[in-house]
Amino acid sequence: MKTIKYITAIILLIAVTTVKAAPADLHSAINNVYKSYLGIKNALATDNSKAANDEAKKFTAALKDVPVSSMDAKQKAAWAKYAEKLRYDGDHISESTAIDHQREHFGSLSTNMYEVVKAFQINDMVLYKQYCPMEKKSWLSESSAIKNPYYGKKMLDCGSTKETMPAAK
Repeated sequence: MKTIKYITAIILLIAVTTVKAAPADLHSAINNVYKSYLGIKNALATDNSKAANDEAKKFTAALKDVPVSSMDAKQKAAWAKYAEKLRYDGDHISESTAIDHQREHFGSLSTNMYEVVKAFQINDMVLYKQYCPMEKKSWLSESSAIKNPYYGKKMLDCGSTKETMPAAK
């Protein structure tokens, strides 16, 4: 009876290890990066510095899970150009408690995320490039409704949609 329990435990351990070790496919890994970015955007739009910290940690973790070996030449070139910039801004947002500093880094994070979205064109959802005329910066959103991450509740609906990027087929 003990032997059966040990064998069952070993099989479960191997199964869990195999599932954890399996690399994410490129499509889902990149979309996890997008979703984490949107989490940062939504936290800043609600003036929630702590949530922006937490979402930025998820964002930098998602960056590490992107399988570069699965990319074509164009994607590798874009990733090589922007991955470190994305990580840099994600780290700063995750380490700061000052929402103004987080928003400053979110501006460059958004510029670089837009370039990655355009290069990969594998987003699962429609994404909107939106623009804040007061800040003269853009951001990406999953909704056509404006929720300004640069001013939050102070000027939540300030901005406009400049581009719509359809979901990949």
